[in-house]
Amino acid sequence: MALPHPIKPFHDFFVMKLEKLKNRLFFTAQDAAQAAGITLPSAHVLCSRYTRAGIFLRLKKNFYVIRNAWERFDRTDMLKIANYLQVPSYVSFTTALSFYGITTQVQRDWIECAATKRSTTIQAGGVTFRYHKLQKALFFGFSRKDDLFIAAPEKAVLDAAYLEVLGSGAVDWHAVDLGKVDQGRLRELLNAYPNKIKRKMAETCGI
Repeated sequence: MALPHPIKPFHDFFVMKLEKLKNRLFFTAQDAAQAAGITLPSAHVLCSRYTRAGIFLRLKKNFYVIRNAWERFDRTDMLKIANYLQVPSYVSFTTALSFYGITTQVQRDWIECAATKRSTTIQAGGVTFRYHKLQKALFFGFSRKDDLFIAAPEKAVLDAAYLEVLGSGAVDWHAVDLGKVDQGRLRELLNAYPNKIKRKMAETCGI
């Protein structure tokens, strides 16, 4: 009769302990240490091993999700994770326009956010998280909705135009329904943008 694998009981023990993490949007090695009742160095080792085994998914340094949970996450969950992958940031551009139903241009596995630190791209689990650095003076016009930091519809339109003018993005303006945004609010927010963005909005949208 085959003897039981000596590692399996320990594996099962930790899996049971880490069940506490399955309902979290994401977790760190510190969270894993607390859940499993182990030291932080041991938790770092555990996270590395479980990532290699496909139980955890590492999105960036010390930022993990349970892989089975990741596969069940909906679009809003992904947008919330995007907020945390770079702080501060808010969802904007075509991603926000799609969220509001203002554009039919859908980016299923691509999420764009505005940030103040740097422009960067994080790819994990088949999803690309793209962060575009904005001038601090333009980092406004967003709010928190059910733990999601997202641009107002009008701000998302202007951020998208800003990105296009900089040559860092392209907008299918034929797919954008500006009738769904507040024109007065759009003009009000536009005052904070450089003249080249004002010209772009005038040429493209008649604003």
